[in-house]
Amino acid sequence: MAAAPVWSVDPRTGKQREQVAVEATAQEVDTVVRAAHATRAALADRGVRAAFLRAAAARLEAARDLLVEVADAETALGPVRLNGELARTCYQLRAFAGLVDEGAFLDVVIDHPDDTATPPVPDLRRYKVPLGVVAVYAASNFPFAFSVAGGDTASALAAGNPVVVKAHPDHPGLSELVAKVLRTAAAEQGVPEGVLGLVHGFEAGVELIGHPLVAAAGFTGSVRGGRALFDAAAARPVPIPFHGELGSLNPVVVTEEAAAERAEAIGAGLAGSMTLGVGQFCVKPGLVLVPSGAAGDGLVKSLTDAVSATEAGVLLDHRMRDNFVAGVAERAALPDVESPVTPGAGGEHTVSAGFLTVPAARLAGGGDHDLLLEECFGPVTVVARYEDDDEVRAVLSRLPGNLTATVQLSEAEAAGAGRGGEILAELTPLAGRVLVNGWPTGVAVAPAQHHGGPYPATTSTSTSVGGTAIERWLRPVVYQNTPAALLPPELRDENELGLPRRYDGRLER
Repeated sequence: MAAAPVWSVDPRTGKQREQVAVEATAQEVDTVVRAAHATRAALADRGVRAAFLRAAAARLEAARDLLVEVADAETALGPVRLNGELARTCYQLRAFAGLVDEGAFLDVVIDHPDDTATPPVPDLRRYKVPLGVVAVYAASNFPFAFSVAGGDTASALAAGNPVVVKAHPDHPGLSELVAKVLRTAAAEQGVPEGVLGLVHGFEAGVELIGHPLVAAAGFTGSVRGGRALFDAAAARPVPIPFHGELGSLNPVVVTEEAAAERAEAIGAGLAGSMTLGVGQFCVKPGLVLVPSGAAGDGLVKSLTDAVSATEAGVLLDHRMRDNFVAGVAERAALPDVESPVTPGAGGEHTVSAGFLTVPAARLAGGGDHDLLLEECFGPVTVVARYEDDDEVRAVLSRLPGNLTATVQLSEAEAAGAGRGGEILAELTPLAGRVLVNGWPTGVAVAPAQHHGGPYPATTSTSTSVGGTAIERWLRPVVYQNTPAALLPPELRDENELGLPRRYDGRLER
């Protein structure tokens, strides 16, 4: 049987642009994984890894015009958004290079023998080592930042792991180009090009998660697809870590005092956040609890005006468009659900933004209205009108895990008056990032960032953004009573590498 072709498709028209590859067979996946596995020694030197990451960033910037052109043709996200995302990706690569230089991620701990302790302590020296080949499943909605050169790849390489990427079918041409850039950057630093493998096709993704030389996996995508891979990773003869970002509703609570104080601003801000990128951000606010009464009515009016002025947009592919149109229609048909601005088909290839309203009491009791508590990918949100704090608590108690949770407070509440602190306490168990008087779209690449949350937001407690994302691809090893001549350089007393470490209980910098 001939290998299935992989086509680049224009989402603005639904037409095929060009064939860019063929779907990988099981044998080809095996070849790519083994080639990646063979490069582990080349990544052992931290200096080489840091130089590789910086070279990759520089080469991506040099190819910016072509990369953005192809990305826009395959995703319709627009050059402004894509240029910004590429800049973010390059910044992220350089940030991990800096992390590699610093070396704190190795978590070096040295304890010398202590015969007076109970029980006695032998000579113990601990640090972290890379896991091995990491499988990365690229996301549809971030063709740069969560794809071939995205955060999973950058953090895995920084930790010293080769990577094999399963390309997303929505941007296969871009994936090929970015992989070529990274391989060129690797070769410049003396690292074999096999350090970054790329495969296409659904079956290739299945083969990849089951390959015995794959040591861990990172995924960004749907709950259904991610859960299937998560289960496959756990069912292997040797299970492996699977760090998946699967789905998130990202609830928002607007207090009555906040709505009374700045209804227009909150409504406009919500409209901008829920329609950003045609609603295709994983942290889009998908459920907003708004008070009943005049203050809440003002917010809904502001939201109506802002969303009504939003132009129709193109989703990443026609399958997502069809799912969006069907999903909002099913939700709008539920009892007591209204559509102040009706979301749905904007044209043959586009969708129009909108939002739905429902009494919060409908969400507190289960039944068919539970559909409103599931993510709907695209430019739509659900506004639940609540009568009192008990209804807010009841709805929050029924929510699954989320990447983010937000509260909009009045000035007095933000200063400590009212129940702002109580709402924060109620939101904290639901999400990995809790915001006050902001909007969740926009995930800064920073050391303190956490992009994760309770299941189904993610399948682990780790983050996929920020410096600590590197921890996913490492494991600790302790050497006991090991002669100095046999120790890795990172664990020797003289610390010639200048690593941050904990030495006999003292933190050294």
